[in-house]
Amino acid sequence: MKNRSSQLFAAVLLAVSCSAPVWAQTTPAPATPSNGKALTPQQKRMSDCSTANKGKTGEAYKAGVAACLKGDKPAETAKTLTPQQQRMKDCNAEAGTKSLSGDARKTFMSTCLKSKG
Repeated sequence: MKNRSSQLFAAVLLAVSCSAPVWAQTTPAPATPSNGKALTPQQKRMSDCSTANKGKTGEAYKAGVAACLKGDKPAETAKTLTPQQQRMKDCNAEAGTKSLSGDARKTFMSTCLKSKG
């Protein structure tokens, strides 16, 4: 009898220890930080915005979080070009219409960017 109960105990222990990682994956994150205090509405909002912009880096992350905190929708935060980027875009389009390539394109782009600056 003692051997049978030991085997049963070992089987239950094995089943519980194998299913523990499954429980850990399905447990929702705690609503309070590890210090035990509840999040303020601003902290909750910042956390949500940070999560919504996960995967972005650098300026794109900062802009996304800032827009989220202001209440802007992601579609409304269209990226505007800097003046230098706009000059590059314009000169590149003009070089494309002239079918320039190689050294001729480099020379044209250099001249174009200097004249528009």
